[in-house]
Amino acid sequence: MASNNQGNSGGKSNRGFASMDPQRQREIASEGGRAAHEKGTAHEFTSEEAREAGRKGGQARSANRRSALSQSGSSGSSSHASGSSGNQGSHGGGNSGGQR
Repeated sequence: MASNNQGNSGGKSNRGFASMDPQRQREIASEGGRAAHEKGTAHEFTSEEAREAGRKGGQARSANRRSALSQSGSSGSSSHASGSSGNQGSHGGGNSGGQR
């Protein structure tokens, strides 16, 4: 009986949380959050914990940016350089950037 979902014209399953309307998903998640707070098992960040989490997130993002820039600079530099010189020619030169 697993073939019930194959008849969908949209190609999406009609089962599970992900197939629900986003508004209904929010309602269910909200109910879970409220229940956790009432039960006392919900985690509430202190200002120190929030500060530390933000610092770690900023460090991770910065590291990811550096990694992506170093990878694109070494592997794709020749194709990027030729593409940028073509763009400068189409814009009437490339010296306007240095005149700021």
